[in-house]
Amino acid sequence: MSLVSIESPKHCAKKGLNVHKLSKKLFFAFSAFFTTLLSLILIIWLILRPTKPEFSLKETDIYQLSLSGSNLLNSSIQLTLLSKNPNQKVGIYYDELQVYAAYKGQQITVDSPLPPFYQGHQDSNLLTASLVGAGLPVAPSFNYEVGRDQTAGKLVLNLRVNGRIRWKVGTWVSGRYRINVSCLAVYGSWVYSSNWTSALNARDCMFHRCLNKIR
Repeated sequence: MSLVSIESPKHCAKKGLNVHKLSKKLFFAFSAFFTTLLSLILIIWLILRPTKPEFSLKETDIYQLSLSGSNLLNSSIQLTLLSKNPNQKVGIYYDELQVYAAYKGQQITVDSPLPPFYQGHQDSNLLTASLVGAGLPVAPSFNYEVGRDQTAGKLVLNLRVNGRIRWKVGTWVSGRYRINVSCLAVYGSWVYSSNWTSALNARDCMFHRCLNKIR
């Protein structure tokens, strides 16, 4: 003779209630785990407090700045920057770096890419880029502005680096942050050709300052 087990609706309801309680316990356990993990990461981040990388302009050689046609600029600039990671326990990944030169708010070279690289704790790296422009359109006042700078005896260029960085702490790597570096270089010894048939040479950098923003 076979045995038939019959469960009352009340008993089934209790089973469903136990499964619901178990699901709630698992949910709260996972929530507590992730909250603890995120809090730990935040505490480590606050303790280490990553400092922004430092940049300085080592050398800039301007081989050409000449107008051709109707306000079309040809340019050639060789740039060397020093990048330093001041952090003792945080490494930095540099991604998608682009360099260009600007004069009085006008871009005078095309974007030049730099290869991605990793910078260890308190390491320094020299970054070299060849900036060129062929037939770049500039404002009609460009020629006048350069002539006025010649009279004043100084030329001011803005050398910019844009890209993304990632912080590395141990084996953990952060998401990407935008970095914008702006180096202001003032030159006091240069030769200007009013008819733009010769290149403008500016290798005597009297002053430079580099600022950077991370967001």
